[in-house]
Amino acid sequence: MSAAMMWVVSPNSEVCNQLGFLETTRTRDSSNKKGLFRLKNVGRKHRCYSVFNKVGSRRTSVARRVVANPSGNLAISSEQLVYDVVLKQAALVKKQMRSREEDVDVKPEIVLPGNLGLLNEAYDRCGEVCAEYAKTFYLGTLLMTPERRKAIWAIYVWCRRTDELVDGPNASHITPKALDRWESRLEDLFNGRPFDMLDAALSDTVSKFPVDIQPFKDMIDGMRMDLRKSRYENFDELYLYCYYVAGTVGLMSVPIMGIAPGSNAPTESVYNAALALGIANQLTNILRDVGEDARRGRVYLPQDELAQAGLSDEDIFAMKVTDKWRFFMKKQIHRARTFFDQAEEGVTQLSSASRWPVWASLLLYRQILDEIEANDYNNFTKRAYVSKPKKIVALPVAYAKSLVPPSSRKLASN
Repeated sequence: MSAAMMWVVSPNSEVCNQLGFLETTRTRDSSNKKGLFRLKNVGRKHRCYSVFNKVGSRRTSVARRVVANPSGNLAISSEQLVYDVVLKQAALVKKQMRSREEDVDVKPEIVLPGNLGLLNEAYDRCGEVCAEYAKTFYLGTLLMTPERRKAIWAIYVWCRRTDELVDGPNASHITPKALDRWESRLEDLFNGRPFDMLDAALSDTVSKFPVDIQPFKDMIDGMRMDLRKSRYENFDELYLYCYYVAGTVGLMSVPIMGIAPGSNAPTESVYNAALALGIANQLTNILRDVGEDARRGRVYLPQDELAQAGLSDEDIFAMKVTDKWRFFMKKQIHRARTFFDQAEEGVTQLSSASRWPVWASLLLYRQILDEIEANDYNNFTKRAYVSKPKKIVALPVAYAKSLVPPSSRKLASN
């Protein structure tokens, strides 16, 4: 499973507003093999449009995010599509903060069947699942306030159940229709109609916190991708997949973890950091599991970058470490570390009680990259993992980092 409770770099929010990136204007472009989307009715004048980045006060060209495909239509990169979701979620959090200042409830309590005891039992069960499958993270959640702790457990369990649909013991029987039914259940629980006890915990959570349904739906889309896709032509396609299966968790969890009162960082930049950690962790999963995935006939590596390194799927299936492979892996590891670096900038902006588990996740997952290097880049037959002694050492380091207050400087979004 993609590491739960994980936290991408983003284009400017003004780009979204100026180009009108609405859901209704996105359609798949069958002539575009890069997994992009095209915009309907976008004028030529937007091709050269550029803006000032509000967060970093740096000039950003839209050409990096919006490109013309062979048919002449403008296409949105995966990064832009993801950032649209970031903006929406950040807006929800800002709205809640304003509402609290005005003493107005953002969302009413949902009406659940049974009594409060049953709801507490549902949360307790979520905690048990989290403790069983994510021990280190579970310990970190115990530092959170009771409400936040229970909410994070509920989100973790939903993500795990979703992942198990395509990665669990019954994965071979899962069909697109089964995922459609799972999405219908998701919509029901967001509307206060949970199907079972575990759904009830999440339904209560989303009624209390400004959590948007879109990241949850996007995660289900990631599961759909796993059913139909086993190759990724370029990093743009892989980026979108990493967002679907891991970056989404960051968007789900930031409203629960909360942003520190002393943070001067824009809300969007904190979400970007959360998203970056999710991307980094999933890229690390992919690099760690190359051999395991190859044995299942899957290659989660950019095909164009493999070709540039003089490699192909056949080289991966041969499972031999060569100089070409080492060179390729060094570049992939560097990219993952870059996302970890971006994530670190935002962890300190979280509320003090939420920082430790996030820092622990970041430090432990980052060390997997070190272990791949220590194995001489043999991720075909050797599984890179962080030993217990190293985990024990990392936890107090993560705790010490969690005590560092938010920086007074503003985060850069790029």
